[in-house]
Amino acid sequence: MSTYAAYGTNLDPAQMARRAPRSPLLTTGWLEGWRLTFGEGLPSSAGALATVVEDSGQRVFVALYDVMEWDEPHLDSWEGVVDRGGFDPRSGTACAYRKVTVRATTTDLGPVTAWAYVLDAYEGGLPSAIQLGQLAAAAEKAGAPGSYVSDLLARECLPTEM
Repeated sequence: MSTYAAYGTNLDPAQMARRAPRSPLLTTGWLEGWRLTFGEGLPSSAGALATVVEDSGQRVFVALYDVMEWDEPHLDSWEGVVDRGGFDPRSGTACAYRKVTVRATTTDLGPVTAWAYVLDAYEGGLPSAIQLGQLAAAAEKAGAPGSYVSDLLARECLPTEM
């Protein structure tokens, strides 16, 4: 078993139940010194993919899961981990997510060492408005503070086509 720090749409408990059905939620917390951002240059009208980057003074809300070893390859393929042959189902192109070790701060367990997926692409892409809505809804379902959800919805996004 290993601990996974889920952010983005993986904050949605129902989505995680589909992607890693035998891996229970441990708790929620924050990646202190990290910032949610979006990868640049991915060919998709659905917007750039979410990722996290180190940034002192910032933080990202996360849900921590105890991922069972048999769920990990399935989750890796959903997230597009290169050595697992993953791809972005929206664009049909290969993704370059990799796993990094992070430290999450929790109120009930204190600091927890976990891993997170980080997009191996340049920062600066824009998400779609639909994508931001999905991120905000997932964060709300996971119990993120209202200010965090509001900040997600206030982010700049791709122009909506008429």
